[in-house]
This record gives sequence, structure tokens and C-alpha cells, in this order.
Amino acid sequence: MTDIEETPEIRHLVRIANTDLDGHKSVQYALTGLKGIGIRTAKILADSARVDPTATIGSLEDVKIEKLKQAIEKFNNIIPSWMLNRRRDLITGEDKHIIGVDLVLAVDEDINIMKKTRSYTGIRHERGLRVRGQRTRSTGRTGATVGVSRKRVKQ
Repeated sequence: MTDIEETPEIRHLVRIANTDLDGHKSVQYALTGLKGIGIRTAKILADSARVDPTATIGSLEDVKIEKLKQAIEKFNNIIPSWMLNRRRDLITGEDKHIIGVDLVLAVDEDINIMKKTRSYTGIRHERGLRVRGQRTRSTGRTGATVGVSRKRVKQ
């Protein structure tokens, strides 16, 4: 008979910032499941919470998960201002980092403000065209037209 080693119970889902994270991933990659957090910032958060970034997030104790939650709440104080995703906010004018659903709502609000002020990018958003300077002559075509249309030669 072989002895089966007892493995710690792994939670399949870990809830942080109103988001379910995959419990089988490492801490630094699981935190990227939150909108507004990338790999670099996830590693910084894990280090500031004194949690091993390579540890599986589902096997962490509740105390360490609480430390991660507190680190995410204090995100603005942990990382430098140039890494924040909302610098000089249009409404408040302060530097902050938005995470989760708030980020989606803030981006939508920014697009609506651009549309109302009739800025160039706002007009491009309204018309469904490319906004960031991409080429549009041959790509991004929508509708029934397929291929290049040529003028018909009269016979």
C-alpha cells in the first residue's frame, strides 16, 4: 500500500474586490483577473502584502487573503504615481487607480464626455471608426462589401 500524502484543501474560487479569481493559479497571475491589475502591479501587491507571488492563491490562509485585500484597498499608496491608471482625473483632478467594474464605468463615462464635447476621438467613437490612428483604407471594413470594388468599364 502506498501512503497518500495529504494536500492542503484548495479553494477553487477566491473572491477579491467583487471578482471570483481562479484558485489554481499563482497569486501574481490570479490577481491579473481583476480589471486594472497587470502582472507587474500584481507582483508589487503580493510583495507589499508579504505574500509569496508564486504561491497558489487557493491554498493561502484567510489571513493572507485579507492582507491582499487590504493591499488592493491601499493601492494608491503602494505603487508610484506614474503607474496609476487614472492620473489627473477629469472630474476630481486627483491621481488614483481604479479597479474592477469602476474602471469599465469610468472608461464609458470618458467616452461619453468626448462625444458630448464633439472631440475628434469622440466623433470617431460615435461613427464606429478606428480611434487610435490605425489605417482604414484596406482594413476594418464592415457591411456587405467584400473585396475591392472597381468602376465598371462601359462597353
